[in-house]
Amino acid sequence: MTTEERILERLEAIEAELKEARVSRLERQELFHDMNPLMKSSFKILLKELGSVEAGFQLEDLFVLIKRVLRNIGNMAYALDQLENIIELWHTLEPMLKSMVHTGIRSLGDLEQRGVFRTYAAMMDVRAKVAANYGPEDIAAMGDSFVALIGLLKKMSDPKMLELLDKLTDLPAGLDLAKAQPVGALGLVKALGDPELKRGIGVALELAKGLGTLSDAAPR
Repeated sequence: MTTEERILERLEAIEAELKEARVSRLERQELFHDMNPLMKSSFKILLKELGSVEAGFQLEDLFVLIKRVLRNIGNMAYALDQLENIIELWHTLEPMLKSMVHTGIRSLGDLEQRGVFRTYAAMMDVRAKVAANYGPEDIAAMGDSFVALIGLLKKMSDPKMLELLDKLTDLPAGLDLAKAQPVGALGLVKALGDPELKRGIGVALELAKGLGTLSDAAPR
């Protein structure tokens, strides 16, 4: 390749670079031309917003803030360490909390299926009815009676008492009052031969003895 050819090749390369630079410059000019109105509008808005805080902002305050930040870098680092510890603790507890939430939801669902909440709602309705008909003084006056009733319920929880009450509730079902006939003295003597009647008289005598103790406990 001769010297002239090398010079021409070099000139062509320079011309291509100049052409690319010109295209790039034109693109920048076009972009600046397009962005110029937007930049002017943004600058005006920025000046307006800065003007609204001009009365509350002083350059000295910025310096004070920078000084306080520099003085409290240690505290900020400590706070970040504690935040990391809290986040780590949360990551540790999160699976447990999720399990507890799921267990709680299942327990609440089980209580709902068993009607516990409906029972509580009914109890609240009963309390509302009591409150509507009786005042606080009346309920306070009935407090001793409630305590006595609870004592009776405790006594009725005895197995013997429960067995007796169960038999007493079954007694009317076994009676046929339509077959009852008038009985005289001879009929009474004849009936004494019935074993069931004898056992009934024995039970009546035991009850009579128990009723006799009530007279001793009655106030005089």
